[in-house]
Formats: sequence, structure tokens, C-alpha cells
Amino acid sequence: MIDIHAHVTTDVTAQLVRARAAGVRTTVLLSTRVHPEAARTVAELRAQLAGLGRVIAGEGDTEQASEHADAELRAALDANPGTFALWKVPLDIEASRISARVATAAAGPRIVGIGELTPPPGGVERIEPVLQACADLAPERTLPVLVHGFAPNTADDLDDYARLADRYRAVPVIIGAFGGLHAMQAIDLVRARTNLHLDLSSALQVFLVAAALREIPEHCLFGSNTPYGDPAANLQVVQAATSDPHVRELALHENAARLFGI
Repeated sequence: MIDIHAHVTTDVTAQLVRARAAGVRTTVLLSTRVHPEAARTVAELRAQLAGLGRVIAGEGDTEQASEHADAELRAALDANPGTFALWKVPLDIEASRISARVATAAAGPRIVGIGELTPPPGGVERIEPVLQACADLAPERTLPVLVHGFAPNTADDLDDYARLADRYRAVPVIIGAFGGLHAMQAIDLVRARTNLHLDLSSALQVFLVAAALREIPEHCLFGSNTPYGDPAANLQVVQAATSDPHVRELALHENAARLFGI
């Protein structure tokens, strides 16, 4: 199995041991600016989740704010040779710096994509410079882009992701966290586009995962969204959603292997 959506935790070794126990053989790591898994009290958890709220609302998405998270991700890659990563590109920087960060990602053999991008609600157009930079690299290097798909992103934001995917057809775009509260809409959007894909993590209903696996089996990607989800739990969701071994193999491994070149 390939887990395409696993944020670096405070104990990456334990994180990867648990993933392997669940059957994950390849983990794609993402950086994070918060660590709710480290909270030991309700007050600490509340503080971490407040920070998460600011991140997914697109606040302070600068290179300076990402420096520590970038360092954590590099350290995790160095310590775990079998892992890969998505490289974060802050959106509150000029287009030239965005292009430079995408170029850095493209030069790293273990950097297999860009993400997770967190534009604010109503601000999806801010990811366009990232898509443009990725399009400029194609077809020599294809870098899929994972975008935040859960709240506070809205149904209109998912439509905007799809419109940008139409504009940059050489760039695979992955709607993260199963589109959140708008999963059915996400399935419809992906079904109509060859370069749009759906991350199965954080799904709220098994029957919607079943619908996705039935309607768009070659565009579904297994993810845990660690630490907000768990590889073993998410595997059980996929197994409950379909008994078709071929569809399971597509979602759990083949689609990601093809998309990320792993």
C-alpha cells in the first residue's frame, strides 16, 4: 500500500511502524506547522487545533512560517530512506519564489509532488502560480498537487479547484481529505476530468467511499491524513467499501504508483 497523505508527526519512527503494521509499504510525508498528536491536555489540544484552524484558513502562509516544518520534513526524509514527500509551497509569497520552490521540489528525487496547499475559503485562485510552475516543468517532470479539500473550504472552492484543473491539464490535482463535507460533489468533479483525483482520507461515510471506488476507481488514492486519521482505520474503510480486489489494488497502490512514479 502507498499512503499519499501522512503529515510528519513528533515521532516519525512510531508513525511508520504503525503504518507498516497496517500494510503500508510506502509513505508519502507532508510537512505540518502544528502537532495535535503531541497534546497531553485539553488546553494543549485546543491550542493546537486553533493553530490548525489558522493554517487551513490560509493565514500566515509564508516561507518564514514554514521554516521549522520544512526542517522537520527534511529530517524525516533523511532518517527514513524508504519514504517520499510532498513539498509545501507557501501561497503568501511572490510568483518568482513559488517557481523557485517548485523547481527545488522537482530537483529532489524523493519529492514526488506539491502539497498540501491551503488557500483560504474563496481564495483558491492563489494556487494558480503553483499550477503554472508545475505546468512549466511538464512533461519532463510531473508533480501532482494536493490541495486541502475539507472545511473551511466550501463547495464553491471545490468548483474553483476543478476550473483550475481544466486550465492546467498537464498537472494532476488531488482534492484532499475526500472533499470533506462535499464528497459527492468532489466525486462528480473528478469523474468529469482526467487530471483530477481524490484522496480517500478523512471520509465521513463509507457509502460515499463505495461510490467513489465504483465511479472513479482509477482516480482514488489511499491516504491516512495522519495524525488526523490512521492507516489501519482508513484501510478498513476501503475494505468495507469494496470487495473487488482489482479496485482495492488500484486505490491502495496502483493509482499512486502511477501518479507519483513510485
